[in-house]
Amino acid sequence: MTTSEDAGERARHLPAGRRAALVDYVGQQGQVTVAQLAERFDVSIDTVRRDLDQLDAEGQLIRTHGGAVSASSMAPNDSGLDVRLRMQVEEKEAIARRAVEIVSNGSVVMLNGGTTNLAVARNLRNHRDLTIATNNLRLPAEIPAKVYRDLYVFGGSVRSITQTTTGPVSFQVVENGEQIAVQADLALIAVGAVSTTGFSTSNLGDAAMMAAMMDHASKVAVLADSTKLGRRLFAKVAELARADYFICETRPSADIATALEAGGVEILTP
Repeated sequence: MTTSEDAGERARHLPAGRRAALVDYVGQQGQVTVAQLAERFDVSIDTVRRDLDQLDAEGQLIRTHGGAVSASSMAPNDSGLDVRLRMQVEEKEAIARRAVEIVSNGSVVMLNGGTTNLAVARNLRNHRDLTIATNNLRLPAEIPAKVYRDLYVFGGSVRSITQTTTGPVSFQVVENGEQIAVQADLALIAVGAVSTTGFSTSNLGDAAMMAAMMDHASKVAVLADSTKLGRRLFAKVAELARADYFICETRPSADIATALEAGGVEILTP
């Protein structure tokens, strides 16, 4: 006599049943390797890879080098860049398209690290004669050479997980024996969290870099997708009023919107 447990076990080894069980398992574990999944489900490495590719295409998990992660578990702050590049892609593109509208040709622009500003860099393709300064090590490869006149990358300690330089750095340059402060027309700062108490991120060095960029810009635009709203992370970057613009793919909740507007911040949405 066949029991429901036996039927369930057979279904688990059928492609559809196995993939459903695999998604559940990844959701429970948060992050797994191909080898772990092959052992867990008693199938070959190649079978697991095909399953992961299919589930990634369906948006049920996120395929990474050597395994997979649950999208929900990796949404917080310090997931690797390869993972974060695949999160909230449409939202970041919408934010980027809105952000480049406030960038003037011929201006000096600072951009910090993060995948949102990588989207901004790509969307600057129709701009010309910009001077760009960044701590984002991936940005030079993302922005077309015809867009900028000069491109500078700030030094500092390298964080491989985010592919940025970080920490407090000197925003002074020495020319003909004199110190000259770096000054931008606009700083585009992507943050990890936004609450009524201010903008924050998960790393003290990153917060110091963001704050320094803000201090050396005539105007500041803070960028965050809606998953960052209503959250507060370890390192505070600045008060809400430090920004001139806040750019999100949707209007923030009433409490955050009220706090932003009370600080004189203009909310920009697509």
